[in-house]
Amino acid sequence: MFRYAYLHGFASSPDSFKGNVLSAAMERHGVFLERPDLNAPSFRNLTVTDMLDVLDRMDGVTDGNEPWRFIGSSLGAYLGALWATYNPFRVDRLVLLAPAFRLLDHLERLTGPVGRSRWERDGAFPFPDAGGKRTLVHHGFVEDLQMYPPCPEVTCPTLILHGARDDVIPLETSREYASQRPHVRLVEVEDDHELRRSLFAVEREILSFFHLDQGEALPDSKGQPTLF
Repeated sequence: MFRYAYLHGFASSPDSFKGNVLSAAMERHGVFLERPDLNAPSFRNLTVTDMLDVLDRMDGVTDGNEPWRFIGSSLGAYLGALWATYNPFRVDRLVLLAPAFRLLDHLERLTGPVGRSRWERDGAFPFPDAGGKRTLVHHGFVEDLQMYPPCPEVTCPTLILHGARDDVIPLETSREYASQRPHVRLVEVEDDHELRRSLFAVEREILSFFHLDQGEALPDSKGQPTLF
């Protein structure tokens, strides 16, 4: 009836801790969670345009009769909302975890005070990739991002979960977005951007939003890699 996918965030991968945990949780309730690799064409040469192409290809192998339900994290949440904007009849529901709306306004939080100008000047800036290896990401990511709306206009029922102590994408960004759209519900949790300490609450909210059985809890997250 529906197809489900987890869309990982920046400097992450399909095998991230959060993706693995949510995939296992959904599987316990009879749901297969697809996890495309959004480091397209690579983390070094990442662009939103190429990430959208990944979702286009993922959708292209379906018969077109089963709409998607996306769970997106950070940049992946932004991407899911953006793809839903362009394909409104292909997305039934969205769960957005600390969505990276207005990302251009918050890049300094990722790069540091002088990092953004250095990124533009040098044409690349070092970020740790999904495995922790420092990788020069080209400034083309920023230039490509400028072509897209900072806050995609979704029309389907949407659930946002955002941490009150998020120091990457401020909670106020999601508050503003949800307050202007009656089909968007915001759940605030006492956590940071990664939502690691709130994963049990995240699972409950997701299963309820998707109308799935809520019988089982997530495994303990202690000692796991810090990926989102």
